[in-house]
Amino acid sequence: MIGAWKELRPLKDTDLEEARNRLLELMAEYKAAMGWRVIVVFDAYHVSGAEKSYVQNAVEVIFTRKNETADERIEKLSNELKGRKVQIYVATSDMTEQNVIFGNGALRKSARELEIELEIIQSKISKRVETSQKERPKSRIPLSKEVELAFEKWRRGLK
Repeated sequence: MIGAWKELRPLKDTDLEEARNRLLELMAEYKAAMGWRVIVVFDAYHVSGAEKSYVQNAVEVIFTRKNETADERIEKLSNELKGRKVQIYVATSDMTEQNVIFGNGALRKSARELEIELEIIQSKISKRVETSQKERPKSRIPLSKEVELAFEKWRRGLK
């Protein structure tokens, strides 16, 4: 995703950690909007002792162990999860990876499809926020203009 998404691609070359954190923020938004379990797997193939798992913003994060690619871990996860009564989606544009996860009963989303879906979600969120800000009353209790004006005069100590 980091190398494929237009927002993350420039970050990859300058600050990979920042690109990873931004991806996790975006996936947290995706999880909140979709209500699905989201697991992000980062490749630590050439980093010894880097295997770790943690949760950040309700997104499960896995760094692979040395000599294990992210694709291998994803294949392992999709195989482990296939027996459960859930539909698994794997976001990857790698054709070989797609064939393996299809064999495990998972569906795939390409990096571009996921990016577009996330853009749509963010647009909907922005519209909801904008609408709620416009419709939001100034006080928690809806008041007529006359009563609101009377309270404002009273607050200011005017008659």
